[in-house]
Amino acid sequence: MKILITGAKGQLGQELIGILKSGRAEIGAISESYAGALVTAADIEDFDITDLKSTRSFIENAKPDIIINCAAMTNVDGCETAREAAFSINAAGVRNLAVCAKEAGAKFIQISTDYVFSGSADRPYCEWDVIAPKSVYGASKALGEKYALSFCDKTFIIRTSWLYGYEGKNFVKTVRRVLREKGKITVVDDQRGNPTGANDLAYHILKLALTGDYGIYHCTGEGECSWYEFAREIARLSGYGEEAVIPCTSKEYNSPANRPAYSCLDNLALRAGVGNEMRDWRIALGEFISKVKD
Repeated sequence: MKILITGAKGQLGQELIGILKSGRAEIGAISESYAGALVTAADIEDFDITDLKSTRSFIENAKPDIIINCAAMTNVDGCETAREAAFSINAAGVRNLAVCAKEAGAKFIQISTDYVFSGSADRPYCEWDVIAPKSVYGASKALGEKYALSFCDKTFIIRTSWLYGYEGKNFVKTVRRVLREKGKITVVDDQRGNPTGANDLAYHILKLALTGDYGIYHCTGEGECSWYEFAREIARLSGYGEEAVIPCTSKEYNSPANRPAYSCLDNLALRAGVGNEMRDWRIALGEFISKVKD
């Protein structure tokens, strides 16, 4: 089995590589089908997904059976001021990978986001709910989903949210750094979602990749909270007082991007298919923090 991971230096890419190497995630062992798998870890210095010629050449040489695309422009506020770059990477780049996956006969796994939804719901979004992104980031990822499904018939769309991993930057590490440096942090309390550990997500990606059950999946940590509640739990588990986290509204925070107020996802397709083993977000976060140095 040959696996190509794009965006391999990011937090999810690094998690996938580590699990494939060790054969285990925090949830448990992955399938023995991955034993001896040849993993090609690629990033921007290897080839540019926004360049079809470069992408085709690399994939023709790698001859992967599975392509997992972790490459993305994920700076939500940055996408607002770099619209062309956002659509180039999150949409056109996905189209190129899907086209080349089809040509190679490979399965294609595209990682997407809860931000494809408007956030106006009063219950967790299911896979069939209508998407209506409110930000450039969400719109570019939504178009990426459309391209992936249109150009490769062996496509998995896996939507996740509020992701954090052992490598790279993320909300958990930022909260801990700010608390360490300043003793307090202000966090919005009117946006709700599902914190998701990259280790748990990677485990489920690898479960799905062995099947032919193509389509759209939600894969997030179980349970929901606000960013404020998420930060308070990070503070508590890290040995800081929860009172060090100060709530504010999205309006007060004045972010350039319009983020959904409620973007919780329901892992329905996962439960109905390979099974949902995603941990409660508090349990996954607790194990993460116990392993991360301050």
